[in-house]
Amino acid sequence: MPIAFVLDENLRGKPLWHAIRHHNLGGGLRIDATRVGDPTNLPLGSPDSDILVWADRTDRIILTEDAATFAAELAAHLRSGRTSAGVYVIRPSATVASILSWLELVVADDHPDQWTDRVTYIP
Repeated sequence: MPIAFVLDENLRGKPLWHAIRHHNLGGGLRIDATRVGDPTNLPLGSPDSDILVWADRTDRIILTEDAATFAAELAAHLRSGRTSAGVYVIRPSATVASILSWLELVVADDHPDQWTDRVTYIP
């Protein structure tokens, strides 16, 4: 299954979303991404636990800037017997260009199992 992403609500409207859309319009390797609030079954204001369940069901890696709560929620999610495609925590010093490059490499590499059930700090 191709690698896909969901951007946490705190990334909504930030430059990363626009960069992904621009990248996809450019005809390169497509980055499959959606945002919390776009799918009708993942509304704005969804708690992290619901985002993890939704991402698990749709096999999407979560992109967030929220290291503290997502790491703890992922641990609880895994303890309950669920799985996760992974959580990418964006480092505060990251640039949009470096994040976009990271996502392109991940999609091109297409080994989703290396991100399963873990938090990865990017880029």
